[in-house]
Amino acid sequence: MADKLTKASIRINTELCKGCYLCKATCPENLIFVSGKLNSKGYYPANYSEEELDIEKHACKGCALCAIVCPDLAIEVYRG
Repeated sequence: MADKLTKASIRINTELCKGCYLCKATCPENLIFVSGKLNSKGYYPANYSEEELDIEKHACKGCALCAIVCPDLAIEVYRG
């Protein structure tokens, strides 16, 4: 097992997201937020962006909990 966690990121397909926000509730770093724009299906999708959140100390650790709980398979996790 790795001694330290590498920086990771996630990508949320906002067109697949139906706004259940399970990912937002599950994220231990609180990096996922609700978008202010509707997607083509009329939902406010979950969103992720370290730039928009202005995060200095906290960053995605790649735990993949968000992707595991997503019922719409709208989240991909990228590590390293």
